[in-house]
Amino acid sequence: MLKTTSLMPEARKIICEKATEYPGTGEYTDLDIPGTYLCRQCGLALFRAEHKFHSGCGWPSFDAEIPGAVKREADLDGRRTEILCSRCNAHLGHVFQGEGYTPLNTRHCVNSLALDFVESLTVEDSCEAIVAGGCFWGMEYYFKKLPGVLKSEVGYTGGETASPTYKQVCSHDTGHFEAVRVVFDTALLSYEQVIKYFFEIHDPTQVDGQGPDLGSQYLSAIFYYNQEQLEVVKKMIALLEERGYAIVTLLKAAEIFWRAEDYHQGYYSKNKKLPYCHTWQDRFSVK
Repeated sequence: MLKTTSLMPEARKIICEKATEYPGTGEYTDLDIPGTYLCRQCGLALFRAEHKFHSGCGWPSFDAEIPGAVKREADLDGRRTEILCSRCNAHLGHVFQGEGYTPLNTRHCVNSLALDFVESLTVEDSCEAIVAGGCFWGMEYYFKKLPGVLKSEVGYTGGETASPTYKQVCSHDTGHFEAVRVVFDTALLSYEQVIKYFFEIHDPTQVDGQGPDLGSQYLSAIFYYNQEQLEVVKKMIALLEERGYAIVTLLKAAEIFWRAEDYHQGYYSKNKKLPYCHTWQDRFSVK
């Protein structure tokens, strides 16, 4: 599933236009945690963290890729070898050989913005959903508890202001929603299961926000990537309406997902608190 529409401009320049991030600035350059690095554009697993090493070049370095996940092409400069996602052709960086850093004698030099890191050692493929349903702290808290979710991050989407801040979004002048980007393992979860869970961890019938949080940034919404996702959402809404729920969730095509400030990420875990307006409720069982 291509996620180009939700990419922030910096990531789009690298993935689609073959730009390069400045050395030493990438989120994953010095990361040293077991897990897997996914293609940021399509979600395919590309590299395992066990093959990551510190080369001192200023970019994440790997001495091997997951078999079949990365392809090589001659770079336009005529000197280097470009590496791309084998499925979606996202530009990742370049590969160099013969430098002697590791016994494999290979260095995949990769842009952090072309990747998503997840703490799974086995994931082969992933997909994602972007949803909004009140304060994004509470939504993220619950999604992190869903087995099969690899990563969730909070941000802003659906509005007009580029690179919005939390203060701007709260002013109601940007048109953005507080949203959650949910990356999940397709071998363990389906998009339908993710959306079902979304409808169970917030009140999709509240028209003015969520719980005590009122305002346009707190409205219930789903940002779908393609017709297939839209049909799944419509199916789940129809099931709820059959059960008597007046669903007010907005359905919108995916737009740029602006990652929120770091202090918002994993807010409840960082602050040892619990959500105040989100709870899980079974809405799909026949009563």
